[in-house]
Amino acid sequence: MNNKDFFAALDELEKSSKLDKDMILSSLEHGLSSALKKETGLDRAVSLQLYPEKFEIRCVAYAEVVEEETEGEEHKISLEEARKINPDAKVGEIVREIIPPEQVSRIAAQTASQVVLQKINDAKKIMAHDEMTKREGELVQAIVRRAEPTATYVEIVGTQMEAILPLNEQPFNEKYSVGKQIKVYVKKVRVNPKGQQQVIVSRADAGYVKKLFEIEVPEIRSNLVKIKNIVREAGFRTKLSVYSEDPNVDSTGACIGPKGARVNAIVSELNGEKVDVILYSNDPSEYITRALSPAKVSMVRLNQTENQAIVVVPDDKLSLAIGKNGQNAKLAARLTGYKIDIKPYTQVMTEIEG
Repeated sequence: MNNKDFFAALDELEKSSKLDKDMILSSLEHGLSSALKKETGLDRAVSLQLYPEKFEIRCVAYAEVVEEETEGEEHKISLEEARKINPDAKVGEIVREIIPPEQVSRIAAQTASQVVLQKINDAKKIMAHDEMTKREGELVQAIVRRAEPTATYVEIVGTQMEAILPLNEQPFNEKYSVGKQIKVYVKKVRVNPKGQQQVIVSRADAGYVKKLFEIEVPEIRSNLVKIKNIVREAGFRTKLSVYSEDPNVDSTGACIGPKGARVNAIVSELNGEKVDVILYSNDPSEYITRALSPAKVSMVRLNQTENQAIVVVPDDKLSLAIGKNGQNAKLAARLTGYKIDIKPYTQVMTEIEG
């Protein structure tokens, strides 16, 4: 690689990486310093001056003068060696040495293909990580790259950033084939114990469904309809309660949409998961009654001090109220914040009469 090719490569790197040229130059200086030490054994910091119009690279190596070099100290030069460069050098001063152009060109070529590219890739990862941090709590498009027993790994579209979709963040009824494009919820961006940057995404989090409603329901996006709470058993059922401060707004109707179009679009996105849209109420009894939908409730007895409720349902609606594996009752309890004990009507009447 001659100097002309080097400058062409530098321009291409700037365009393709979308990084500032100063950042690329800094990476280059670091790389040249490493390459110089490897080739000559000299530990020097490096300053570059680039002259694209002349296709020239001027390189100055510099180090601090010390009485004697100590192993482990960076960019130091002994007084004896320093005076070979500058006879007037003194301890504490910085000595500079111009590296011959032919040596610079050769080292630059090696560095550009190795160290610099690595550092630029690292910088791009940091930039992508920072960008994903800003997108926590959002939905993004991703492409499935590989699947392992404990997680599926996806690439966030447009970023080259790998994200982890852990097994516990996947609905039980979903399988992902390599190459498939899916929506994911950016749950957390973190640095793991090894210092590696990680993006954790989810399709099982309640936030995923909340974002789908924000996309499908303009009234939610405009804050005309507000989500009070949302709870989910991924792959089975989601319950969300909504309300509006405008009494003329039909909050649940807005979420369900004409002929169920909006909620059906969300159910389709969730691969058939049931979704209950419930009108929030300040009255705990009314709120609990609605939360147990689709079951009918005969009576609610509250203990507000203990946040407990005894709910009476028709005998033939007991199984529906409790739900499979207690799922409907558990979701209603999480939605309302009350511990709910569901009893059949006949049992309650017997207890009262007894």
